[in-house]
Amino acid sequence: MLAILAITTPIFLLISTGYIARWSRLIQREQMQGVSLFVLYFALPALVIRALTQHPLEEILQINYLVAYGLGSLVVFGGGLLLTLKYQRQPLNASAMQALGMAAANSGFVGYPVAVMVIGSPAAVLLALNMVIETLIIIPAALILAEMASQQGVSVWKTVKQTALSLAKNPVLVGLLIGIFLAVTGLQIPVPLFKAIDMLANAAGPAALFVIGGALFGLQVKGMAKDVGQIVIGKLIIHPLVILIAFFIIPGIDPLYMVGAVLFSAAPMISIYPLLGQRYGLGGVSAATMLVATVASFFTLSLIIWLMTLSGLMAF
Repeated sequence: MLAILAITTPIFLLISTGYIARWSRLIQREQMQGVSLFVLYFALPALVIRALTQHPLEEILQINYLVAYGLGSLVVFGGGLLLTLKYQRQPLNASAMQALGMAAANSGFVGYPVAVMVIGSPAAVLLALNMVIETLIIIPAALILAEMASQQGVSVWKTVKQTALSLAKNPVLVGLLIGIFLAVTGLQIPVPLFKAIDMLANAAGPAALFVIGGALFGLQVKGMAKDVGQIVIGKLIIHPLVILIAFFIIPGIDPLYMVGAVLFSAAPMISIYPLLGQRYGLGGVSAATMLVATVASFFTLSLIIWLMTLSGLMAF
């Protein structure tokens, strides 16, 4: 158990550092946003490009992995949507946001720093693969449904087009496309440029965790136990469990990748979740959920690592 805590404790110490920096007013909200933009527009794209250019193409093009992770995430997204829309009779926009909170993990800011400490360098490849599922399937599905509810009378095609244009500006997706192009063509990055990319990539994990801690400052949980509880349970427990089942169903996947997929899916929801929730009428709930899920993930991630160790999926 001490070996497991040695993995998870540094992660959450870095998150705590970001929180304390905001709490102590050492760093203001605008300055923290600057660090967040650095991670999103420079460090994470560099991390993805480095991963895709340092591994053989056959190691990157893991179709079975994409199918398993995509299938598991879609099942959780559909289940969350069914629960909130059909059984709890919530509006479509709120239901889409709750389903998004259950099915889209914070792969870059939390999932990667945890996974890289457990499985090492393959975590960067899995980050790129997970980003394909999250940015091209789960997030667009949630945004399209939420926009359809918010803009009654607007055609589905126009909503899809607007969402696609918005996602095309995602810097991590741009980095993913650049990395795939370099991997497919075999073009070599000049040494000085690669060193700069390598330095940016090394900063991604610590800076991302620091930003998450800063983002948690000021969030409150008031009278939202039911909605917050079901989203957190869906994200931290049901999502990794369904992902694990999906990886057992789909054959031919490296067990190390299975471990990585479970760790990524056990991370809290995407970092922009409170912003999206606010846009679609779920501001308070999404912010409170982010806070509870991030704090609770220290315990759930430690538990998941321990259970996978006991089962023989991973060893220390």
